[in-house]
Amino acid sequence: MRVAREPIMARPLLKIHRYFRRKPVRFFSFILLYLTAGSLVFLHSGFSSDTSTTGASGSGRDPLISEGGGSTGAGSSTSDGLRLLGRVFKETRRAPRRFGPPWRKENRAQDAPEWAGRGFDRTSSWSHGAKGRTTKEMDDGRAKYIGCYVDDTQRRALRGVSFLDYKKMTVFRCQDSCAERGYLYAGLEFGAECYCGHKIQAPNVSESECNMECKGEKSNLCGGPNRLSIYRLELSQESARRYGSAIFKGCFKRPDNVTLALPASSVIKNMSVDKCVDMCTEKEFSLAALAGEKCHCGFPTPLFTLHEREDEELCLQRCAGEDFESCGNNDFFVVYQTQVQDNRCMDRRFLPTRSKHLVALASFPGAGNTWARHLIELATGYYTGSYYFDGSLYNKGFKGERDHWRSGRTICIKTHESGKKEIETFDASILMIRNPYKALMAEFNRKYGGHIGFASQAHWRGKEWPEFVKNYAPWWASHTLDWLKYGKQVQVVHFEDLKRDLFSELKGMVIFLSLEVSEDRLLCVEGQKDGNFKRSGLRKLEYDPYTPEMRATIDGLIKTVDTALRKRNLSGVPEEYKPR
Repeated sequence: MRVAREPIMARPLLKIHRYFRRKPVRFFSFILLYLTAGSLVFLHSGFSSDTSTTGASGSGRDPLISEGGGSTGAGSSTSDGLRLLGRVFKETRRAPRRFGPPWRKENRAQDAPEWAGRGFDRTSSWSHGAKGRTTKEMDDGRAKYIGCYVDDTQRRALRGVSFLDYKKMTVFRCQDSCAERGYLYAGLEFGAECYCGHKIQAPNVSESECNMECKGEKSNLCGGPNRLSIYRLELSQESARRYGSAIFKGCFKRPDNVTLALPASSVIKNMSVDKCVDMCTEKEFSLAALAGEKCHCGFPTPLFTLHEREDEELCLQRCAGEDFESCGNNDFFVVYQTQVQDNRCMDRRFLPTRSKHLVALASFPGAGNTWARHLIELATGYYTGSYYFDGSLYNKGFKGERDHWRSGRTICIKTHESGKKEIETFDASILMIRNPYKALMAEFNRKYGGHIGFASQAHWRGKEWPEFVKNYAPWWASHTLDWLKYGKQVQVVHFEDLKRDLFSELKGMVIFLSLEVSEDRLLCVEGQKDGNFKRSGLRKLEYDPYTPEMRATIDGLIKTVDTALRKRNLSGVPEEYKPR
């Protein structure tokens, strides 16, 4: 019986063997389906575990309002959990309020909620409950810890954008994301939630109530149930303050001829920032100016440049339709920049006739050459060229990047070269100089992280950084010295001066390029000066990467460059990076 049974049992296996032998693709398809099924089971078990854990720890609270304004419990379904775990910022459909200049104390006492006197908008002092945190943790040049605050799912303490991450949330990640969007405050809640805003609208409480560890770093606390650990972002103040979809520009004196300066206007019942910004956006203007019950719309022009900001106290007049906003008055306007793009400086083209006059835009790497190109193209309307070819820059709109640098079709040519032969091929040059401490770090980030990326901690702490400083720091000095020595008609532009006074410095660059200055274009540039290649101003190292030996070397190089500039009757290096 055994002999007769074996061929019968082997027959099905033989058929399967022959089947997959004839059709190997089917065999691999079977394996792929098997592995896919296993992966789905594994992922499902992981999400189930996360959901159950969160639900257990967060019972009785709503960790984050949904996009539509409702609340989402910690024990929500798997599909809701997957939606919430998307690590991207979600602007609410309409920010509940945007907040302008602060109210006078007497108005605040009269109109603010009853808890306002106990903890409202504590921006000027430290929370007395911030015990357990070192000074370095609270004030490291990036952010200051303010304290622990109440948060309500129906009336948020910070009303800007928000996001959550139940696996990798850290204090720094939240701070960096809020600062990158121009907010003044970053708050962390329930160990995994990040909120941004411009004003704290809740009372502070005992520090012991912010007792939950961050999901991505157990060494730091990230608020608690309905409690926010709030930080004031020091560096975000360098950029414009953002209020939902609009950017707060400041308080400005009424222009002499309002009709010409701001051509569209309307009286709005129950005026609010939202209503005025919406009206100007619909009419396709980039500026919304609130004057009491009247809303004016327009663009920056020589009649209304936005260069002379007034004290915000002069604009204090409560909006009829808002509790915490100022709508200005008949003499002083509260101005916001809408999301409408100012197209007066967006047209760019190649030179109509080829030029034999080659102008270099020279700089040490990391000194802001790409940013300067962006500004020059917007201010002049002509493409800039490059001594090199960078596909990523071309794809971002620098169409002159593909042209040969001698084509004569571009207004100036980017170069980092510093040899005598290369320098003498140019008939004139704009020489960009930047603080070497900042330039070296920027170029190191670009080298290991791309144009807007960042080098990893492994690169900073490894052998790459010391070797980089050793080779590049002397080049920073020799680059400037060579262009001063061999360059023809050199105009020096300091990165720090351009950042501080963009209008005047850029105007001087346009004149140097022998072009007629258009103030309307320059004012347009100011409204969209950042471009596509801007790193977050907040994200910086937790420690000083420069050793005393490195600093001694770099300080000596700064003095050398400063002396060379003064010998040519030029202003020396800016005070902010001279050796102390």
